Amino acid sequence: MVITEMDNLPASWITCDLKTLLTSLESGSRPKGGVRGIKEGIPSIGAEHLSYKGTFDFSSIKYVPEEFATQMHKGRIKKNDILIVKDGATTGKTAFVDEKFPFDDAVINEHVFICRPSPLVEPRFLFRYLMSKEGQERILENFQGSAQGGINLSFAPNTEVPVASLPEQRRIVAKLELLLAKVEACQERLNKIPAILKRFRQSVLAAACSGRLTTDWREAGAAPESAKEFLAHTHDLRRQIWNKRKKKGAKRKYPEPDDFDSADLPDLPESWEWTSADAVCSQITDGEHIQPPYQSEGHPMLSAKHVRDGFVTLDSAGLISETDFRKALKRCEPREGDILIVSVGATTGRVAIVENCPPFAIVRSVLLLKPLIPARFFLRWVQSSWCFTWMTQASGASAQPHLYIKDTKRMPVPLPPLAEQEESVRRVEALFKIADQIEERYKKAKAYIDKLTQSILAKAFRGELVPHDSNDEPALELLDRIKEECEKSQKAIRKH
Repeated sequence: MVITEMDNLPASWITCDLKTLLTSLESGSRPKGGVRGIKEGIPSIGAEHLSYKGTFDFSSIKYVPEEFATQMHKGRIKKNDILIVKDGATTGKTAFVDEKFPFDDAVINEHVFICRPSPLVEPRFLFRYLMSKEGQERILENFQGSAQGGINLSFAPNTEVPVASLPEQRRIVAKLELLLAKVEACQERLNKIPAILKRFRQSVLAAACSGRLTTDWREAGAAPESAKEFLAHTHDLRRQIWNKRKKKGAKRKYPEPDDFDSADLPDLPESWEWTSADAVCSQITDGEHIQPPYQSEGHPMLSAKHVRDGFVTLDSAGLISETDFRKALKRCEPREGDILIVSVGATTGRVAIVENCPPFAIVRSVLLLKPLIPARFFLRWVQSSWCFTWMTQASGASAQPHLYIKDTKRMPVPLPPLAEQEESVRRVEALFKIADQIEERYKKAKAYIDKLTQSILAKAFRGELVPHDSNDEPALELLDRIKEECEKSQKAIRKH
């Protein structure tokens, strides 16, 4: 038993090695060949079942046969045990077996230690220290090997633990449980905010794209023209742009815009019109079909991963040569205000607008739409849950969804008069700005709360969380009693 004193601890406290405070330190095992395919038996707890909150995650439980568990001499879990991951990337992760542990009989596998505290130690006091930042650092000082290394049985005698009197341990635990329960309640409330903000933004988009957001604006008679008049102007502009692009001498006839998919469309205000994406875009295409080779310098070529929710990022974009870049731009040239939609894979339907970006090319998994209407109105429509559902259905329900150009051209677009589009965008942006401000405050609050648990634990194990009582038995005398009990237990074992 190693006993030391630390300058930052109360005078009545001491530190000793972890092994002194345990009645046993055990590791588990599992059958030869593993536990794959075993659907019932005794639950086998591994590193993946321990959470960083000190609790358990049993969403994917594994088992060992009852006969095997019966033959295990070590590794059977009891109430008040402290489990510690012994190897791998999560070495040191710690959890406590309390009254909420759902299994009457369970074992650990070879990747976990059971630390069984002495009856003269408050088990939650020891557990809270081992999961604290300082406790984790003490455990990991014993890490050996590479990234897949870990700790062995020698970690316990080499891990220092602060010890208070038993009454003070219990007072500290009572205070910790009260404070940490409040922290957890705050975390649970905070964790609901992202989903609330997501629903709020979708509600705003739904109101904007159905005309509900600008009902009062229409009733005030602010629209100088109808959507039908605006759409006629848009068709003229579309034709003009096509004629400019047409090569001299080409006999190809102007392609009239595809009609929209008219199935199950929601109602619109009288002054609005349903139209197709093709009718309000000068071009709908995709990126380069043959991937050019990447090189150390050149122009960025973006793929689906660079299309984020509402914006484009050039982080980690591959670079292509000047020749390949010019060739790619002949097929499609993304410019300010263009809309990009992921057309293949798990993120199909994710959409972004091109803003403040240097020139770049795109690959085939990204669609390019050049809107002839206000780009942000078009963006907000494509971001709406109704449009996302439409794109999901249009892309198919297979393991590899694909949103084709021909389908995208038929995508329905609700079109208000131009002035109302602009008013709608203004209102959406104002409401989204409020949501963004709340989100920033949420992030700051979450960062603070996430640090609060460790701050409370640090204060507890500096002896600053609860008042000291001079009538308490000194920690040194407590350790003497623990030592005596340990010697008695060892003598009893030797007699048997």
